Amino acid sequence: MFTIGEFSRLTGLTVKALRFYHEEGLLEPTSVDEQTGYRYYDGSKVELARTIAFLKQLDFSLAEIRELLAGGDNAAALTAALERQRAAIDERIRRLKKARRSLDDFLTAQREGKKMLTTTATTQCEEKALPAMKIAAYRMHAPYQDCGQGFGKIGKAFWSQICGPALLLCYDMEYQEVANYEACMPVKGGQSRDGIEVRELPAARCVSLLHQGPYDQLSRSYEKALAYVKEQGHKLLAPCREVYLKGPGMFFKGNPKKYLTEIQLVIE
Repeated sequence: MFTIGEFSRLTGLTVKALRFYHEEGLLEPTSVDEQTGYRYYDGSKVELARTIAFLKQLDFSLAEIRELLAGGDNAAALTAALERQRAAIDERIRRLKKARRSLDDFLTAQREGKKMLTTTATTQCEEKALPAMKIAAYRMHAPYQDCGQGFGKIGKAFWSQICGPALLLCYDMEYQEVANYEACMPVKGGQSRDGIEVRELPAARCVSLLHQGPYDQLSRSYEKALAYVKEQGHKLLAPCREVYLKGPGMFFKGNPKKYLTEIQLVIE
């Protein structure tokens, strides 16, 4: 018979864990001294304790371990459970890697965003008049990153009529995960078809700000432009516009640090 301390050393389970597993009915000692309360274990418990320790290392819950142990020597059930756990661990690793990439991207954006805000060449707000233009517009209710699908649809239908950079008309006055916007292209002519509306975008006044850098840093430039609007006492009108002066090409992404986007906040 082994004392709980000796059994702990043999199995790699702490004394605290052995007491807890006893209380949970997962690993009961061979005997307990009625006077002292000391727990004792014989050699037949060693393999069971090591199995529990192994399963805990694989992040099985106590309920899952109890279920596996209740199955006795069912090798097929144990193998299936281990394969499921491996798949769960692989998925956790995938999520953690994605989180790590997002964290790296965020830290890079923070550093580059601060650098961008100190560059006067691309962060000056100005007020200007926007002339009327004919556009082909495709209405979307989708995440902003899906706008490329709309531009692709317009490009395929009006490729010979396009006469300027792509732009987005954003109708939401606040951020929405599923946003309300129109993907647009300036066109020389053409008729509405296949869900694409050809119409005149009216002239307007706007506060304009050039943003140089990746699209995921646009919020920094919006912050600056909105601050200017408030300082000047202007009233915003929907939709605001994003004009993609330089961005990814049809086949090559290019360097996001060199993307050039004009934010146009339409005002009364």
